[in-house]
Amino acid sequence: MSTRPQKSVIVHVSGRTDVGRTREHNEDAFIVADLTRGEASLSPEVRTHEVGDRGTLFMVADGMGGAAAGEIASEMAVDIVQRELLDTVTEGAPPNDEEFATAIKRATAAANSHIHAFAVEHPEYRGMGTTATVAGLMGDTLYLAQVGDSRAYLVRGGVGRQITKDQSLMQKLIEAGEMTEEEAEQSERRNIILQALGPEANIKVDLTHQKVRRGDVLVLCSDGLSGQVRVDEIARVVSEERDLARACQRLIDRANESGGPDNITVVVARFEGEGLASPVESDDVGHRTFPLSTDSGPTPVVDGIGTATTKEMPAAKRINTLPPEAFVLTTSIPDDNAARRRSRGTLIAMLLLLMMLAAAMWWVYRTAQRVITPAAPASTPTAAPASQSTPSATTPPATTVPATSAPTAH
Repeated sequence: MSTRPQKSVIVHVSGRTDVGRTREHNEDAFIVADLTRGEASLSPEVRTHEVGDRGTLFMVADGMGGAAAGEIASEMAVDIVQRELLDTVTEGAPPNDEEFATAIKRATAAANSHIHAFAVEHPEYRGMGTTATVAGLMGDTLYLAQVGDSRAYLVRGGVGRQITKDQSLMQKLIEAGEMTEEEAEQSERRNIILQALGPEANIKVDLTHQKVRRGDVLVLCSDGLSGQVRVDEIARVVSEERDLARACQRLIDRANESGGPDNITVVVARFEGEGLASPVESDDVGHRTFPLSTDSGPTPVVDGIGTATTKEMPAAKRINTLPPEAFVLTTSIPDDNAARRRSRGTLIAMLLLLMMLAAAMWWVYRTAQRVITPAAPASTPTAAPASQSTPSATTPPATTVPATSAPTAH
């Protein structure tokens, strides 16, 4: 049942992307679109607009794959998501909350199918992919589809909170208690992601939702920003700076001052209007799954959803090349108990193998020892030479001399 406000919700939005200080090409992309009016730009009409009954789209994509592949993947992602949403939400009656959320999830999965098919048809782009953080605002609720490690933050009352969850190795280690967030930020493996649009035929889209309040600020960004600028500083900048274009530029400048090792992209949107309630302390802000009544696992799209990845670029992300069953995307990352069971099974198998080898070596040793042990001495009669005549009855018998048999060399 929709809880959509009847009064107006106003969006003020801006966005910016920058190549950074290390990369030669910018493989990031972003889009802002007023779906009701069918406008996708940062024209004055979009920078400040009232949210219509078809919603508003915000999206950031961080491409990977080297050469021009990352640029192609991220551009394809934003174009396909926008097109799929327009085709879905502009037909017939305005969508309700679940229909809008479903459309966002399916549009994200459709982008995966198209990018993967393109890479299959063009072997030179094999492995191309992109992260995607897709946010759709309908009334007073944000619906977010997440693939990869680009992020969405919500800033309320000067405090920033992450409302998406990274699909990354570091996130899994943090959740397992193997690493703290501070340690993850310094880890050499922090750029390993478990999923992206394009590299695999199937993905698992993480669909979440968040109620927004008057004065809230949404920040979408690639890890070129989140990896260099902490969330408290991001919150401070967007809270201090009323001009959102200047806020975007300040954040990019700050990331570049910290080294700018990656492309940097940020979209900032502030929400106002009588259609939004004022914030209260009891409000819940964070990662909250949105369950679809028709959802039964991976969202089938044009053809399905994609799986994990690791972005591979100079000092950047790498897409994981381990089999999908090792991760949660298309299947899921094994839980701790399963991992421990596998470890015990491997250890037991190794111990059994060592025991069998030890037994085999002992058997070989004992067999060799028996073979080379000298036989006990035995007396045998010495045969008379063939040339001698048989003795007569008067001739005394020959004396038999014991003979010692020599060991046979083997």
